[in-house]
Amino acid sequence: MKFTRVIIGLVALLILLSSSAFTVSEIEQVFITQFGKPGRAINANPAKNEAGLHFKVPFIQRVNRIEKRILEWNGPAEEMPTRDKLYISVDSFARWRIANPVTYYEKLRDEPSALSRLNDNIGSATRSVIAAHNLIEVVRSQIDRKAVRDETLVETESNVGVLPAIQYGRSVLEAQILKAAQKNVDLWGIELLDVRFKRINYKSGVIDKIYARMISERQQIAERFRSEGAGEAVKIIGKKDRELLSIQSEAYRQEQEIKGQADGQATGIYAQAYNSSPSAADFYQFVKTLETYQKTLAKDTTLIFTSDSDLFRLFKRIDPLRPPVPTR
Repeated sequence: MKFTRVIIGLVALLILLSSSAFTVSEIEQVFITQFGKPGRAINANPAKNEAGLHFKVPFIQRVNRIEKRILEWNGPAEEMPTRDKLYISVDSFARWRIANPVTYYEKLRDEPSALSRLNDNIGSATRSVIAAHNLIEVVRSQIDRKAVRDETLVETESNVGVLPAIQYGRSVLEAQILKAAQKNVDLWGIELLDVRFKRINYKSGVIDKIYARMISERQQIAERFRSEGAGEAVKIIGKKDRELLSIQSEAYRQEQEIKGQADGQATGIYAQAYNSSPSAADFYQFVKTLETYQKTLAKDTTLIFTSDSDLFRLFKRIDPLRPPVPTR
């Protein structure tokens, strides 16, 4: 009987110990509730590691475990206007942690509720900040950034590759969103660590117009290059034609000089041969006359000569080397 009591006592002690003892992991924070009311928090201070074995009042107190690690928030992409009346789609993300587990439990209870509140809070802060700045402030992050420019476009298109001046930049806008959203999340026991833009794009209906304008601008630049190239081509062709005409003129002049010299030498030779002897002169005259006949007379040619015609006298001569018979 006594042994039975000891066994029952030991079992009761084990049940009591298992109900009062609990462990806390390094990746979680715990707070105790008693009759539904929050009490002390365990492992909630990042500077103090309270992980390990802990105890509570059995059956009366309850252990509530909450994530201690950094959590992520990926909000939906929303369309919103900028100060310069351009509608853009902003997709952002954030990182947060539960800083006060008791307040978090009282205000939100669980993570889905926290994410829903963050959607509204960060989305509202993002719309307010975007509406207060121009689009260039959202896109660029460095004030002193210089765009890489094509030197061939400097003289043709002065606005291409020139970045407008900015006052704040994307990093400052992200810090403003973080500061504006942090005011509300503190009331929920949440610490918002960082907010960043994941993707920024034009509204779907505006993208086609933007692309069309970009294509038009590039086509204008291309047409300008084509017109300048055509002008240079005309100059080159004109220069080529002038040089060709000059070369042809010089060649023709040299050709005529050579022909003139050759004709002069031939005439000299002819004159020398003609004056060398009377018979040679007569033979030369006879040959040249035959050449004249060959060029001027055809088969069906009819000629009428007078009796004193030189051509007629040649027909009457039998020996071409004998002097012609005088006619009366």
